[in-house]
Amino acid sequence: MRIGKQIGRIFGGDPLAVPARGIYEAIVSQARQPAFYTACGVPDSLDGRFELVALHAFLVLRRLNRGGGSGADLAQTLVDTLVQDMDRSLREMGVGDLGVSRRVKEMARGFYGRIAAYEAGLDGSGDMLRAAMTRNLYGTVEATPESVMAAMTAYIRREAAGLDDQDLTDLMAGTVTFGPPPEGQGGETA
Repeated sequence: MRIGKQIGRIFGGDPLAVPARGIYEAIVSQARQPAFYTACGVPDSLDGRFELVALHAFLVLRRLNRGGGSGADLAQTLVDTLVQDMDRSLREMGVGDLGVSRRVKEMARGFYGRIAAYEAGLDGSGDMLRAAMTRNLYGTVEATPESVMAAMTAYIRREAAGLDDQDLTDLMAGTVTFGPPPEGQGGETA
């Protein structure tokens, strides 16, 4: 973390909090797209929703970290925002104060594991990316049709490339753009 950011947090709040919140809200909005649950078979459950938020957060964090300096700072603030939202959500679900910290740590550890798996999948073969999706997105369902796996693999690769093309200035202002989710089980995307 940069010294200016540390001082900003001490005396006036984090100047990256507003753009991080905007990006986080876009991530959550994208993760709530009905097609992921209907056409793509991601379980419409707490786990499934978390998995889609984690996937889209990974994609944005990957792009921000590639931007260096200020991008990396915004990436850290985005992670902080995500963790704060996990904490808030657990409290709203009635998890007691003693259990929240432990659960948030478990969720954060799982989130970082997903980041590593998706990164390896994007950098490696399609089989690695599919294995990561099978464990994470589809870990609580019996079997996912090959056409859905192909559509989701293509979606993740398309979104990673699309984010790489997004201007860092826009991201630093809190604006991120995602494409539409896959539309059906034929492997086609919209």
